[in-house]
Amino acid sequence: MKQHWDIFCTVVDNYGDIGICWRLARELVSRHQLTVRLWVDDMVTFSHIAPNVNFNKSQQWLNGVEIRYWSHPFEEGIKPADVVIEAFACKLPESYMTVMAELPLHPVWINLEYLSAENWVANYHCLPSPHPYLSLVKYFFFPGFSLGTGGLLRTKHHLSDKNIFDDKARSKFLQQLNVRACMPSELRISLFCYDTAPLNELLTAWSKSTASIHVMVPQGSIAKVVGAYFHCSLPKVGTILHKGKLTVQFIPFLEQSEYDQLLRCCDFNFIRGEDSFVSAQWSARPFVWHIYPQADNAHQVKLESFLDLYTAKMIPSMAAAVRAFWLSWNNNDLISETWPDYLAFHMALKQYGDNWVRQLNTHTDLASNLVQFAENQI
Repeated sequence: MKQHWDIFCTVVDNYGDIGICWRLARELVSRHQLTVRLWVDDMVTFSHIAPNVNFNKSQQWLNGVEIRYWSHPFEEGIKPADVVIEAFACKLPESYMTVMAELPLHPVWINLEYLSAENWVANYHCLPSPHPYLSLVKYFFFPGFSLGTGGLLRTKHHLSDKNIFDDKARSKFLQQLNVRACMPSELRISLFCYDTAPLNELLTAWSKSTASIHVMVPQGSIAKVVGAYFHCSLPKVGTILHKGKLTVQFIPFLEQSEYDQLLRCCDFNFIRGEDSFVSAQWSARPFVWHIYPQADNAHQVKLESFLDLYTAKMIPSMAAAVRAFWLSWNNNDLISETWPDYLAFHMALKQYGDNWVRQLNTHTDLASNLVQFAENQI
């Protein structure tokens, strides 16, 4: 009998939570042949990364996934699924949990946590947590980069055949975005970050760079900040601006699979959050992570932990350049000084990206680990 899964997701405006949940739901359906119902509390934001979502509908099917609007108060009469994922501690509806506890066979309840490279993750992965007053147990499931963790989300879009997405396919894709072919020795960069990033400093460093740089900026809040740097208050899709060695082009906010293709087209990818962070690694291109800032600088520990892991097999000079630029980008400091050193390792980082993907591929992916864990509990 086919298992039924419920995934609950509270959408935040940074797209990471819904981005991961939407990818996971499709992977569970397409590769593991499960029946998946995705509960989302903000259909409008969801539709930004999945344009085929009709945000006026409370129930719809897309890519084999049943998408339901998570209303408050929660809809009555809903039977819980065999496996219930509470994504990123979003807190299940009380009425839904009560019904879970009343069932003769309790669902497998999983709290899917945020991704981290910190050493403690493997020690807490899959630990049970009894509910304080209901006869239910929740298990904490931690994605990660090593054995003993839940692994990374890995989809067919992340691992599209490089022989299929070749130079011809990349050119065709970029033409669809009205992005011109790069000039000889010109670098192509995708830019996606939080508003807190030192964008003005980076744009100035790029304008004075030794290499010509063509930057693609998706529509959204940072497009306004980048536009303001050029004294262009409302840049539209297709707008192209120039300064020194820098050319900036504004592109649409892309659907997920299209964004994955964009990452494969670029020489450098500036990404943010968790969903694009994972996708950038699978693209095997040099990337720079803008981590979401947290209270008490807790994000700095996560950033340093990943840098320790990511740079472990680099030559010391390259590791130092990567660490210096990433920390500059995340701490709003010394961009003009650290960018040239980082740029100097462009080709070496490209080769390293292929090795990094091979290393990641030695571990079982997140969806498969979730399925195996759930089967062991049922």
